[in-house]
Amino acid sequence: MSELLELSGAAAAERIRAGEIEPAELFETYRERAAGDELNAFTWVADDPPARAAYGQAALGGVPIAVKDLFCTEGVPSQAGSRILEGYRPPYTATVVQRLLDAGAPLLGKTNQDEFAMGSSTEHSGYGPALNPWDRTRVPGGSSGGSAAAVAAGLAPWAIGTDTGGSIRQPAALCGIVGFKPTYGACSRYGMIAFASSLDQAGPLTRNVADAALLLRHMIGHDPRDSTSLEFPNEIELPRAEDLRAIRLGVPEELTSEAGGVEPGVRERFEATLKLAEELGASIEPCRLPHAPHALSAYYLIAPAEASANLARFDGVRYGLRIDGSADLVTMYSRTRKVGFGAEVKRRIMLGTYALSSGYYDAYYGTAQKVRTKISEDFTAAFERFDFIVTPTSPWTAFELGAKTDDPLAMYLNDFCTVPMPLAGIPAISIPCGLSGGLPVGFQLAGPAFSENRLLAAAYALEQAIGFDGSPARSGSTAERAR
Repeated sequence: MSELLELSGAAAAERIRAGEIEPAELFETYRERAAGDELNAFTWVADDPPARAAYGQAALGGVPIAVKDLFCTEGVPSQAGSRILEGYRPPYTATVVQRLLDAGAPLLGKTNQDEFAMGSSTEHSGYGPALNPWDRTRVPGGSSGGSAAAVAAGLAPWAIGTDTGGSIRQPAALCGIVGFKPTYGACSRYGMIAFASSLDQAGPLTRNVADAALLLRHMIGHDPRDSTSLEFPNEIELPRAEDLRAIRLGVPEELTSEAGGVEPGVRERFEATLKLAEELGASIEPCRLPHAPHALSAYYLIAPAEASANLARFDGVRYGLRIDGSADLVTMYSRTRKVGFGAEVKRRIMLGTYALSSGYYDAYYGTAQKVRTKISEDFTAAFERFDFIVTPTSPWTAFELGAKTDDPLAMYLNDFCTVPMPLAGIPAISIPCGLSGGLPVGFQLAGPAFSENRLLAAAYALEQAIGFDGSPARSGSTAERAR
């Protein structure tokens, strides 16, 4: 395996600035690997290296980046994992992508995802499922599964995705990498093909916490084209913490117990990581998030309701797929959406439309929003006593392809530990904390709004102590993956 592939994104950028690596050499190394992708992690790969000579002196040094398919990128297929947008090439680029390009990260490729970010396994992609590099018979998580698989397998040095109910953190956990969901509004949503507008947020997927901080630094900030974006109160710092002294960690029983569905092996790794955090100086106490068990129910009313409105624009008139264009307008609408949308997207549109319908709005959508407020209040109360709330990222490790596709409720439970945080609009990070049965386990830390720097510092200190080795996934060694 090439020495270049063992470099983190930040380390590669430093080597380029020092003149030890040519940006074009690094780009071509990754381009060849991405083009030979056997995980179905990519939906499009760049043909040529970037022409911009100044990349080497830019903040991100010319280190290429993989971008989730739902980010609009000018002149490049941006399909949101859906057949209804097959071949769509936008005339503009999403703000967060443009900011990363301007900071010196050329576009390597677009990554596979669940259609319109609706899923937890990337099996709901219109372009086939992505595979987990630790075990190709298993899912990489979702919806940002292509980005997670690409980074874990060394097909890309780093990537970005979106998190609506856990779609960055959960695949990061299942693939053994770092995934960060920022405070809602920290990153512009302009150019992100929308799923649920009050929840969607862009974030990085990287090999380590330092790389996540570096990418996030160049993604955040107010955008006049997105009224929900906010001016971040301070610059994202590169983490250097060596311990967790004076850090108070709260462990909510509602999201961490085996009775709540957490696998014994995942629980074992979680408890071992808590013990390690204690050795680093953290104080650990149980806490309560009494409304957290209702988060999944609230999420699966709020998100589909917003999706049913957002996806109304895909009708065959303005862009994307059109079926029977010569038919009357309503027939063309219905046939286009029937052919273009997958089963999961149709399920959520119907659920959301029902929740918003006359006579049911207050009973379903209105009640879900009240639960959302209670969840936010629970976190506010918890953060008066604790710096961070910690949980397993996913209740279980990567499951086999097809194991849950026929049981939507079982699939939705993948997000049990990750959904409360976006409902409250707070930041959260997943770091790998070891293996269970030869598969990665994720450890999640969540903090108050705009606590990104403290969250990254704590995650970095814990990451250094854990010393997780992700190289088996990059080497592609079946023998090592099977251990």
